[in-house]
Amino acid sequence: MKRNYELCVRGEFCAAHRLAGYPGDCRNTHGHNWGVTAYVLCHELDDIGMGLDFREIKRILREALATLDHACLNDLPPFSGQNPTAENIARHLFHDLGERLAQSAPQNGSAARVSRVRIAETPGAEVTYWEEP
Repeated sequence: MKRNYELCVRGEFCAAHRLAGYPGDCRNTHGHNWGVTAYVLCHELDDIGMGLDFREIKRILREALATLDHACLNDLPPFSGQNPTAENIARHLFHDLGERLAQSAPQNGSAARVSRVRIAETPGAEVTYWEEP
């Protein structure tokens, strides 16, 4: 039987964006306190019973969010040519976190992978992004 452990950590960042082509107020620059939940999937536990140390996942999430915090997202390279919608931010963070986790894998010895990322633009307005393995 294949065992699955999905760990999650939460973080937040403050950033502005504008949505080109949007027919309402969101076409103007405005800001959000974005909530982020990162999910990491593990199949095995280490010798002390952990899939991956929460501190490691929090560190990776904190580093990724620091690249977005207090910025106008439209001005950042990941969003050149596309609107920084919650959907696009979630996809960007999914890949960014995945790369950061893969880079830390030799140190943490884990085969863990990012399984999904949830972004909340406002309380009650969220998007979840994942890719089928």
